[in-house]
Amino acid sequence: MVRLVNYTALIVVASSLAWLLAAVTLDPRANYAGRTPAPPAAVVDAALSEVNLNDRDPLLDRYLTWASGLVRGDFGRTWDGLSVGADLAERAGVTLRLVTAGLVAGALIGLTVGTLAAVHHRRWFDRLSGGVVFLLLAVPAVVLANVLILGAIWVNDTTGTRFLMVSGETTTGGLLDRLGHLVLPALTLALPLAAVVSRYQRNTMLDVLNADHVRTARAKGLPRRTVIVKHALRTALIPTSAYLTFTFGALLVGSTVTETVFGRHGLGQRLIAAIRTGDVNTVAAITTVAAVALLLSAVAADVLQRVLNPGRAR
Repeated sequence: MVRLVNYTALIVVASSLAWLLAAVTLDPRANYAGRTPAPPAAVVDAALSEVNLNDRDPLLDRYLTWASGLVRGDFGRTWDGLSVGADLAERAGVTLRLVTAGLVAGALIGLTVGTLAAVHHRRWFDRLSGGVVFLLLAVPAVVLANVLILGAIWVNDTTGTRFLMVSGETTTGGLLDRLGHLVLPALTLALPLAAVVSRYQRNTMLDVLNADHVRTARAKGLPRRTVIVKHALRTALIPTSAYLTFTFGALLVGSTVTETVFGRHGLGQRLIAAIRTGDVNTVAAITTVAAVALLLSAVAADVLQRVLNPGRAR
C-alpha cells in the first residue's frame, strides 16, 4: 500500500513537472504567426485562453486549471481546440499493439539466444551471437528500419506478394493486412531489445549455472535439460523479467523513430508533433501516460518476482 502511494505521488510529480516545463518552453502562439491576414492579438489571446495555453495568463492559474481537469480525467484540449484525451485514446491503441508485438518478439529471441549462449559458453554459438548483438547495438534505429524496408521490398518483389508493408497500420483492414503492416516496425523494436536481453540473460545464466543449488541438482543425477530449465532458467528469469516489464513502459513513448519511419500514428509520433506545435496539454498528457505505464510495469515486475521465486519475493 505504501509503495502504491509512493508511485502515485511520483506520477503526480512527473506529470506536473512535464506540464510546467512544457508551459515555460513551448510557444503555441507561433501557430498563428505568418498567417495572411494576421489575426489580431486579442483574437489570438482569446483562442489560446480558451484552451488554457495563453502564455500571458498567470502560470499558476493555468496549472491549477490543468490539474483540476486531470483529476476529473480531462487532459484538456490541443491548441486548435480538439480533445487531447480522445486523440490519445486512439493513438494509444496503435502504440500498444506495436510495443506489445515488439516486446514479445524481442523477449523470446533475446531469452532464447542468451540462454543458449550461456549453456554453450565460449563455443561458436556464444561467439557468433555476441558479434551479432554488438552489430545490432551499433546500428541506429532509423538505419535498421530502412534496412528492413529494403529487405521487405526485395522479399515482396522476389515472391511476387505484397505481404510486408512499409507504411501505415492497415490498408484493407483485415487481420493479415494488419499483420503485414506490423512485422517491420515490430522487428525494428524487437531486434535491439533482443540484443540487450540476450546479453543480460547470458550473464545472469552464467552466474546461476555456477550456483550451489544448480550444482546440487547436477550431483543428484537430474537430466541436464531439467537442471537448466527448472533450476537455472527460472532463477535467471527473475532479473530479466523485471528489466522487460520496465522496458514495456519505456517503449510506449520511446518508439518515436519507429512510428515516424513507418508512418504509424501512435503516441511517439504525436509527442513530436505536439512539441513542434507547442501543444503543452498533449505533451503533459503523454508524459502522464508514460508515468502510469511505468507504475504498472513496476507492479508487474513485483508480481513476476513472486511467481518466479516466491521464497525471495518481498
